[in-house]
Parts: sequence; C-alpha cells; structure tokens
Amino acid sequence: MMSDAPPAHYVVKIQSYSLLSKNSVDKYESGVFQAGGYKWKLVLHPNGNKSKNVKEHVSLYLSMAETSSLPSGWEVHALVRFFLLDQNKDSYSIIQDAMKKEWRFHRMKLEHGLDQFIPMKTFSDAQNGYLVDDTCVFGAEVFVMKEKSTGKGENLLMVNDAISQKHTWKVDNFSKLDKEFSESKVFIAGNQKWKIRLYPGGKGSGLGAFVSLYLALADSDTLPPGTKVFADFSLRILDQLQGRHFSGKANHWFSTSSEESGWARFLSHATFYYPNMGTLVKDICLVDAEVTVLGVVNAL
Repeated sequence: MMSDAPPAHYVVKIQSYSLLSKNSVDKYESGVFQAGGYKWKLVLHPNGNKSKNVKEHVSLYLSMAETSSLPSGWEVHALVRFFLLDQNKDSYSIIQDAMKKEWRFHRMKLEHGLDQFIPMKTFSDAQNGYLVDDTCVFGAEVFVMKEKSTGKGENLLMVNDAISQKHTWKVDNFSKLDKEFSESKVFIAGNQKWKIRLYPGGKGSGLGAFVSLYLALADSDTLPPGTKVFADFSLRILDQLQGRHFSGKANHWFSTSSEESGWARFLSHATFYYPNMGTLVKDICLVDAEVTVLGVVNAL
C-alpha cells in the first residue's frame, strides 16, 4: 500500500544511516510522541533484532513510553501502520501486520512490531528509493481502538543471594527519653529504608513492665499501593559488660498497613535496669538490627 501523505503521528529521518552499523548501534529509539492519548516511541534495529536472531532484515517496533502513571491493569489495543519513504517516487510505503490486526499493549508487553520489516537487500538498493544518499525516512501512525484498566494483579520478585545489612544504634540519655517511643536514624537494607523503634515504657502487652522493640519501614506512607516487602530480621539489646546479648529473630511482610514488626515483651524492666546486666551503662543503651530483604511485591 502506498500513500502520498506523510504519517500523521511521527516521522524519523536518519542521515548517514550506514554509520549506525559502523558505530555498532544495534538499536535506535526515537523520541517520545503522543497518539490516541498515550505516549509512544519507535524502536529500530538497523541490522535486525539480534535478541530474536533476526538476520538480513531491518526490524521496526512501536513501544509504549512513560507508562508508570497508568492505572493498574491497563490495556491498550492499537492498530499500527509503519511508513517508509520511497524517495524516488516521493510517496510512502505502508507496512503493517499481515493480518491487519490490532496489537494489545499492557504492562507485560510494552512493544510490538515487525521482526522482518524489510529485507536489507531491498532496503539498501537505491533504485527502490528507501535509502538514497545514505538517508532514509521512517514513520508511524497509531490508532487506539480499545482500552481498559479494570484488572488488578501483583508481581512477586524473590531476591537471589540476598545480602544482610547491619545497623547499630547508640541510645544516649536513656533515662531522659520522654516520648512513647524513640527511633534510630534511617538505614538502608535491600534497597529499602528502615529504622529501629524502641518503646522504653513498653507497648501493648508489654506496657509498664517491658522494653518493647520493633523494626519498621521508614517510608511506608510513600510506598506505591500494593507494595509489600518480605524480610528476615533480628534485633538485639547489647550487653556492654559481658557480651551476653538479648536478641529476637523473625520474618515479616512489611507494608503500608503493617509497617512494623517486633516484640512487645522484648526485655523486662527488671532485667533491663538490673545494674550488672550491662544493658544500660552510664545511661547508654546499644541496640542493633540485622535485616535481609528476601522478596518484594509490586502491583501490576
């Protein structure tokens, strides 16, 4: 199919086309353009898409861009037409899916196109008009036919060879803590922000008789909806005199609605304040945490 009119949505003119191969540019992505209320870009493989073992053909694709703001479960069905300028005839060849069917774009499939857009031999022959004076022009039209965003889903990524991170918190002037709880500085483990949360007077079932100790996500209120973080962790109050530390170990799915995990009855006041126990020396308490992020869930 031929057209005298240029593509309605986007055109890419490439000069010194042969230098793409000479400079080992296996893939070129165009700038972002808008069509049908969405953002797109053209993706050109001048020597064929090597990831699909395409040979002796130019590969051309349309990819959705800037999709992070789209609602959960989005889908876009679009009819796509690619254009290639015949410079000898000053008209465009229109190339599209052989079945002329719509392509379905979604979060797991952002790109569609033609692995064998045009044979290199045909494209490179100046008599065909596609590559003249080492210059060519590609283009695209995108017609959105159907869209929806009703579905929901999630993606679980378990972490291979997860690395533990440790953090020690020196709590000075313990006897002067007058808040319900105190928090350590934020520290990083598994690309997440954490803090230790200490309740000197206890919390819940430990109120009034125990020191309560918890691990908390530091930025739980800013997590994207549906995000959960699975972590192994241990918390310790250190014995500064004899090295007989008091510890607890657990795992938990942390999220906006469940931002902390730990022990309401971590250590009794009787033990904690006992002079020779080493947990409070010169009004200083040492607390440490070891955190290993094992998995993260994100909404699709």
